[in-house]
Amino acid sequence: MSSNTTRSNLTLIGSAIGFVVVLLDVSVVNVALDAFRSRFSTNVAGLEWVVNSYTLIFAALLLMAGALGDRFGARKIFLAGFILFTLASVACGLAPTLTALIAARIVQGAGAALLVPNSLSIIQQAFPDQEARSRAVGWWGAAGGIALAAGPVAGGFLVEHFGWRSIFLINLPIGLIGLAMTLRFARPSPANPQRALDMLGTATATIALSALAMALMDAGHLGWTHPRIVTALLVAIISAAAFFAIEAKKPAPMLPLSLFKTRAFTIASVSGVLVNFAYYGLIFVFSLFFQWQMNLSPQMTGLAFLPMTVVLMVMNILAGRLITRLGARRLMILGQSVAAFGYLLLIPAVWTDAYAALIAPMLIAASGIALMVPTMTNLTLSSVEASRAGIASGVLNTARQIGGMLGVAVCGYLVRDNTPAAFAAGMYLSLVSAAGLLLSGVLLSFLGLSPKQAPNRISSR
Repeated sequence: MSSNTTRSNLTLIGSAIGFVVVLLDVSVVNVALDAFRSRFSTNVAGLEWVVNSYTLIFAALLLMAGALGDRFGARKIFLAGFILFTLASVACGLAPTLTALIAARIVQGAGAALLVPNSLSIIQQAFPDQEARSRAVGWWGAAGGIALAAGPVAGGFLVEHFGWRSIFLINLPIGLIGLAMTLRFARPSPANPQRALDMLGTATATIALSALAMALMDAGHLGWTHPRIVTALLVAIISAAAFFAIEAKKPAPMLPLSLFKTRAFTIASVSGVLVNFAYYGLIFVFSLFFQWQMNLSPQMTGLAFLPMTVVLMVMNILAGRLITRLGARRLMILGQSVAAFGYLLLIPAVWTDAYAALIAPMLIAASGIALMVPTMTNLTLSSVEASRAGIASGVLNTARQIGGMLGVAVCGYLVRDNTPAAFAAGMYLSLVSAAGLLLSGVLLSFLGLSPKQAPNRISSR
């Protein structure tokens, strides 16, 4: 193996570590929800803010982060993101109050936004050969899949044996390793000072998402007619309208609205919102169910998710192979149908109050979700010109993060009362809502995609 190949592979490891910590912190906090509630004496809305403050800012800054990498160099922005993420993780681990924890999670989300798109840019630079680059991106995606599978289990172990602060403090040694490897092996990235930054678009998008999240998460205890909720909804609507008006007029917008003229791209983006709404919303609900209703420990809660997260990783790989045989339309329909069926099967399974009854429906639901993720990505990339693949992928990832944020907010609202009867009613509504949205995605794919629609580029991202 040549020294250049070794350097490229070590660059890949450093970049993948950045992706891993981002995904770990998406999933790991769910097993610590009861610990947060006990420590900070908070309600479901407070727990939603711990989860969603990270996702919200991650979604809002994701497109801007790619532009920053283009303008100042991907390696510089990636390193800045790693430093920001690691320091914020330490702040999370040392947070004395719920407000301090949420503030630190917001900074963590900003660091995560800087890490993800620029980690891919570093990999593209390190592997100029297309075949080698495809393999590298595959390993990058696999590392993310492993992180998602390991997150709840590792988080449960850490919370039970070392306390909830450890799930954040563990990022310090991981971050230092990733930083050291990137500094040592990743080559400086080219910068493009002419690359425009859409600051106004980013600001209006952030305000719109923040106001919407505030309304959805605080309505549970304030009520929909409370002045604060009404004001937040108005701000969200006005800011969203301003964002789209800004993007429509800009010569080089952060979100090119022309992309949505392509039907396949629009369907992939909408499906991204629906799939992540269902997946992350119900991960939040079942985390509370396992800990509050079944009285499982954090470690057992993490293990309870293991079948679901492992099948996600396996089926994600399988989907990348199936897509060339079945085509995007069939897999989009199949994936959402299977996931909806799994979530509907969970309704009677929950009645039994026995974990064994939940395993098969959880595996079915996770299999459908896993079929969707690479299919949506491939559909997105194949629906745009190669020169716009980066921004198209960024839009899809942003849509998915928004969907996850909305899922946690809405499902959290439905299970805001933790008395057994009220929680069960909210849980059933969450499952029915998730299944209904996925079935609407099935209809959208059936009517909107061509039977011959099949990606011409394969990616498991």
